[in-house]
Amino acid sequence: MTTAQAKISHLSELFQRQRSSYLAAPNPDHDIRRERLNQLKAAVLRFKTPLVEALSQDYGHRSIDDSLISDIMPVINNINYSLKNLNKWLKPSARHAGVLLAPAKVTVHYQPLGVIGIIVPWNFPVMLSIGPLVTAIAAGNHAMLKLSEFTPATNQVIKQLLAEVFDESHVAVIEGEADVAAEFSALPFDHLLFTGSTTVGRHVMRAAANNLTPVTLELGGKSPVIIAPDIPLEIAVERMIYGKCLNAGQICVAPDYVLCPKAKVDDFIAAYRAKFKTMYGAITHNKDYGSIINTRQFDRILTVLNDAKAKGARVISATDEAIESQNRKLATQLITNTNEDMLLMQEEIFGPLLPIIGYDTLDEAIQYINHRARPLALYIMSFDEPSQQKILQQTHSGGVCINETVFHVAADDAPFGGIGPSGMGHYHGKEGFLTFSHAKTVLSRGRFNTGKFVHPPYGTFIQRMLMKLFLR
Repeated sequence: MTTAQAKISHLSELFQRQRSSYLAAPNPDHDIRRERLNQLKAAVLRFKTPLVEALSQDYGHRSIDDSLISDIMPVINNINYSLKNLNKWLKPSARHAGVLLAPAKVTVHYQPLGVIGIIVPWNFPVMLSIGPLVTAIAAGNHAMLKLSEFTPATNQVIKQLLAEVFDESHVAVIEGEADVAAEFSALPFDHLLFTGSTTVGRHVMRAAANNLTPVTLELGGKSPVIIAPDIPLEIAVERMIYGKCLNAGQICVAPDYVLCPKAKVDDFIAAYRAKFKTMYGAITHNKDYGSIINTRQFDRILTVLNDAKAKGARVISATDEAIESQNRKLATQLITNTNEDMLLMQEEIFGPLLPIIGYDTLDEAIQYINHRARPLALYIMSFDEPSQQKILQQTHSGGVCINETVFHVAADDAPFGGIGPSGMGHYHGKEGFLTFSHAKTVLSRGRFNTGKFVHPPYGTFIQRMLMKLFLR
């Protein structure tokens, strides 16, 4: 048996162990869930430094602060939020039975689904593994995590961290390449959460369909920034540049392209370059600016950039430095004169390339967005409320920030998810708890049974009165 075959065989055995363990205690109470969350929080804080060091090792270089802000802090916030709200979430919700069913009591109970599968990408391997796990645990589930093969150092720390808190029959970590990921997707989970590309998301959904496994797909796409005519460009750049530069643009909700009034495109470029130099200066030895994760991704980004140049694009670097191949560092490349034949405009960039597209009217910018796949995020740079409302009402996207970028992901009390090609379903907040729970409706009657009035034989006086009362 090959190593890959052994891993695949182990997957099935591990899933059965988790299923058996879950069935032995299928609905842990509030205190048990709370204890597990507190233990997980303590472990994350205990492993904070090893996690940050491992992330930088996997990337070649990753800012300590970027990792703390975008990987560690959201996990801790999520745990704190879940602990605060868990008791409220667990209470059955009372529903109205209606006159037809009276007297009866209707409640909705939220019970764990069972075994949850979580497929984790490489760009935020801590937040996007332990984050969903927090919600799965709050909902009372067991979980199996498939970590990315591109973050081996971080994976080892995550495995050690989770092993200190959970037995493998409760929370298990899986590693492996595409063949293992395919088999993982095909397991009969009670719910499957995938974060990654739209292309792979289609394969995951196809595999899950064979088991009728419900899926939450957190994908991506080309998230636009609309710079409205009213906003000063320096403010617009200040509000959006962090979202583009965090993790060197390797974020599913990073600004993918900018729609800017035509007459202001050159001024936007100048403002972006000035702000970039203030924030980062020269990036070659800058500890605050991260690297592209590996040579494969770096070469992909260069291929997209060179394709745009070959097809007539104008490229201006945010700094005057040459592309730093050895450390895989690349300042934002500001790109104009784009067209639809360029790879740049056909697929999610997921890196430090930023096309800037000029428009004449706000209606034209809205039309540009609406003629393309619905994005995971949309960013509005405007202080003019009518403009804000017009864009909000006339576009579709997974989420929106007004005069900000990416930070909506950190809103613990709000759902996060895409629409169409950018995703399916939600997690975070209460919606995450509901995603990983089964909402079971319970109707309860006492000694007096009104249901007998609709039993055959039909045509009684009471039945005729009911028909007249409710069929009108």
